[in-house]
Amino acid sequence: MFRKNEMFATTVLSFALAISAVAAQAQKKDPNVGGAPMFPTKNIVQNAVDSKDHTTLVAAVKAAGLVDTLESAGPFTVFAPTNEAFDKLPAGTVTTLLKPENKAMLVKILTYHVVAGRLSSKSLMKEIKAGHGKAMLKTVSGGTLTATMADGKIMLTDEKGGMATVTIPNVYQSNGVIHVINAVLLPQ
Repeated sequence: MFRKNEMFATTVLSFALAISAVAAQAQKKDPNVGGAPMFPTKNIVQNAVDSKDHTTLVAAVKAAGLVDTLESAGPFTVFAPTNEAFDKLPAGTVTTLLKPENKAMLVKILTYHVVAGRLSSKSLMKEIKAGHGKAMLKTVSGGTLTATMADGKIMLTDEKGGMATVTIPNVYQSNGVIHVINAVLLPQ
């Protein structure tokens, strides 16, 4: 009887381990963003150019001359607004920002969406908890984003009071991580 129970326990344990391995592999699957798989072996720019949801962001990064920076070793955490997020800005804003004479402002806005280091959603939630509901994130532009939680999602508030929700977290890159957001964040 003992031998049967031992064999049953071993079989159950083996089955559980197999399920865990399959679940772990499923979590490692490259997420799709904008209809394209995001590969952790590619850098931020290499992945972003494949996303149909980030064509405006990619055009802005190119116009700002930030391609080389975002292709460098980093690591960076990028809060990446979608095309829809840019469409929420007042009419003509994106066109105006993409003009060469507005490059400094464009750089400031884009680098306001970047934090040095690789911050996963788990790391962000841990910082929010440690900060009693708020995490202050210093951006590459020198500004501050405030991260909070609402309805189980990470929310970001900019210095002007504008808010964005992380809609797709943890898109890992070779040089950092992207969190897709639904609004453009604006510095002071």
